[in-house]
Order: sequence, then structure tokens, then C-alpha cells
Amino acid sequence: MHFRQRTVLKPVSFSGVGVHSGKKVNLTIKPAPINHGIKFVRTDLPDKPSVSAHFNMVVDTSLATVIGCDGFIVSTIEHLMASFAGFSIDNAIVELDAYEVPIMDGSAGPFISYIKASGIKEQLAPRYFFVIKEPIELEEDGKFVGVYPASEFKITCTIYYDHPLIREQSYSIDVSDQVFEKEICRARTFGFIKEIEYLKKYGFARGGSLDNVIVIDEKDVLNKEGLRFPDEFVRHKILDCIGDFSLLGIPILGHVIVNKSGHSFNHAFLKKFFENKKSWETRMIHDINELPPFQPKSLAI
Repeated sequence: MHFRQRTVLKPVSFSGVGVHSGKKVNLTIKPAPINHGIKFVRTDLPDKPSVSAHFNMVVDTSLATVIGCDGFIVSTIEHLMASFAGFSIDNAIVELDAYEVPIMDGSAGPFISYIKASGIKEQLAPRYFFVIKEPIELEEDGKFVGVYPASEFKITCTIYYDHPLIREQSYSIDVSDQVFEKEICRARTFGFIKEIEYLKKYGFARGGSLDNVIVIDEKDVLNKEGLRFPDEFVRHKILDCIGDFSLLGIPILGHVIVNKSGHSFNHAFLKKFFENKKSWETRMIHDINELPPFQPKSLAI
């Protein structure tokens, strides 16, 4: 766990295609000062407007996490945001010349590679954390998200799809740089071929291909290389959750339990989180001795 704020060491640039727009986009990650947070800058627009990566800037969650303000948007930010959160990057400027973050290979792996190539700089300021004091839960139509007191950031996720390759999958991690890089960041987004054909028919998923999406038919994975993990599907859902929860603005010390959720329901939970201010407090933590005295609970999902 890192107790000082962090940013990238030097600018790093790369390009790719937006999974929904199909448009090429050039993206640069730049260092940012203490307490800056993550901000996206649209360099293709007049005056280069910016928007903070924060839950109250979210304008759409139907197909991806989209933030925006003053009439402009930045779409499909969840994998890059998960990369920042997974590697404890608190402050960064993200410049891009189109409205959608590139999908790369459908995972956070390429983003992590670029962040490591840039280097990481520890800054001379302590990190703030949301310290969970009592449970917050949201449940609706079989979906569930809850967060519970813990002395670390932990995610337990369960998914269920009526498909022979998936069915029910569960996975749990204590989120750290090493665990995120080894177990989560390479897990790719996935979709069923009928859904992808439907999206393409209506002008979405224009950049989607077997190079950046796990495509599943009625029985099999269509990608020649197969899966990277036997349970790659639930690992990717954890990746999405890390990205979605990073929009709280500062990291959580708590155990997040997620069951059959997605971007929209995760965002609904973030709203409830901020409505329950008595259930948490923000605290600067300088070292391990200042961590809360409680340990993660073993909770049934």
C-alpha cells in the first residue's frame, strides 16, 4: 500500500482505436501536481477543455463509463482509470484528440506497460483515503454492491451468465500494484456475438474486433488464442469495478462486494455512497501505523 501521492514520471504517448467509435485516437499521459487528481483534456476541441474523472461528471453508463461537462465527453475511461487505481496513480493529465479512450487489446495491460515505461514518481504529500466505518449496501433486481470496513482495499466479485463457458464465477483480491498487474490487468472485455452484431447494426462497436474483445458464440470463444485465464470473465469485471470505484476521487479502505453488477449499477452505488456520509470518513494516512484497527470480514455473497 502506498501512503504518498503518486504521478507518472514523464509524459508517455500512444495511439489506438475507440471500440465504439472506430476512430483512431492519440493519447498522452502527463505528470500532474499534488492534489490534482485525474483530468482528461480534449486537445481536438477549441480551448482544450478538461473534465475531472469523478463520479459526478459521469453522463452515461449504458455501454461504457462516459464523463463530460459543458457539452463535451470522454468515453470508455474505465480501463485506463483502473490502471491508475491499480498502480496507485493519484494525479495525472490525460490528453486525447478524440472523444473515446482507445480500447487497445480490451484489457488494462497495455496501459500498465505505458505507465511503467513512463515511470512513477512519489510525491511529497500524504494520500487521502475513504475509511469505511459501517456497511453501505445497494441491492436491486438480483444485483448487489456493498462496502464494509477493512484495513485495505479488497474486492470480491461474483458474476453469472447462462452460458456453458461462464456460468457462475467468483474471484477476490486485495488490490495492490503487484496483484493488479499479475492477476487482473490482462483480463479482456468480452461480449456475445449476437450482442456485438446488434451493436454494430446500430452504429456501436465499430472498433470492436477479435483483437480487442473476447467474442463468444453459443458454445465457444471465437478468439484463436483462447482465454488468458480460465476465469478471465470475472477478472475483467473486477477490472471494471476498480475503474468505476476510482471515480470516488480517492482510494477506499474497505472490502467491496459485487454481485452481478455493471457500470450502471456501480455508478448508482457511488451515488448512495456519498449519500451515506456517516458511514465513512476521509483521512490522511501517512504510514501503516495509522491504518484502521479492524481487519477485512469474511462475508457470504
